Amino acid sequence: MNSKTIANGILRALGILLGVFLLCYFLNAIQSVIVYIVIAGILSLIARPIILVLRNKLKFPNTLAVIFTMFLMLSFFTGLILMFIPLIAEQGQSLSLLEVDKLQENIQEIFNQITAYFSSRGIDVLGKLKNIDILAQFKEIPDFLNAVLATVGSLSVGLFSVLFISFFFMKDSQLLKNGVMTIIPNGKEGRFSKSLETINDLLSRYFIGLLLQITILFVLYTIILFIFGIDNAIVIAFLCALLNLIPYVGPMIGAVIMFVLSMTSNIGQDFQNDILPTTIYVMIGYFIAQLIDNFASQPIIFSKTTKSHPLEIFLTIIIGGLLFGIVGMITAVPLYTALKVILKEFLSDNKIVKSITKDI
Repeated sequence: MNSKTIANGILRALGILLGVFLLCYFLNAIQSVIVYIVIAGILSLIARPIILVLRNKLKFPNTLAVIFTMFLMLSFFTGLILMFIPLIAEQGQSLSLLEVDKLQENIQEIFNQITAYFSSRGIDVLGKLKNIDILAQFKEIPDFLNAVLATVGSLSVGLFSVLFISFFFMKDSQLLKNGVMTIIPNGKEGRFSKSLETINDLLSRYFIGLLLQITILFVLYTIILFIFGIDNAIVIAFLCALLNLIPYVGPMIGAVIMFVLSMTSNIGQDFQNDILPTTIYVMIGYFIAQLIDNFASQPIIFSKTTKSHPLEIFLTIIIGGLLFGIVGMITAVPLYTALKVILKEFLSDNKIVKSITKDI
């Protein structure tokens, strides 16, 4: 091997590294556009069954079916905003979402009552913690809210971009497919096209299943909170239900939120006779709702929509979380479903692939 060959190899390697660096830099620079495309893709998958019904059953023209579907989706999200903004604006003080000092005062009062409750029974475990400022971290909430408000300023551009991209994804279902097909090797287009159709169908059903799961939890949480007279039941229930989009971690965060807000909504009442029993009953109801979700609605919905065994889904989410954290847990099931379809199409004779794709 002469020096010229070595030099060419080094230059080629440097060129590849430079190309990878520039590609990563480019993707980082346009990450907001990538997010818009991903959101638009998910919305188009959710809307796909509605468009098909309007187009095939009701004989709507394709463009009219897309416009009508987008109108329905926008009406739904507008309805949510119109429902929640007045609730938050009118009762934000009781929720203490914006008054950080009031939130600290309420939680400190609850903490002191808990301490007094245990101390009256000779248990001084919390005595040394009574005067500790455990709420110092809440001082960071204004900075967080300022960041959120700054982000809201750019939402109009993001909303327009997502709607614009979604319209063309819905109108021309082949648009995204044709873009992907341009990078597929010659001779593989037909098999890959078939895989994409199956992936679209399964992911549409999966995202609709997610909406159904969140709706069921929202209804259960709302009933529980209304039964025990918790203020802002709808807002709290919606927030806790939405957190279930994050597998396993989300329900734990939701439990903490419901626990704290259930206590603070009863500030001024007797801790032993009112606050503690009500909070315990609410949390029992919360865990019953989670059991219903974990062992009834979620396995049925996911197994039907993704054609995967509940154990497969559980292991996939755990592995995704270990590899990529929260993002990995959220995206694990869709990515695993797409991978299964591709493996079945291209490695259908493999024994392992046959085993995991037998229901697809």
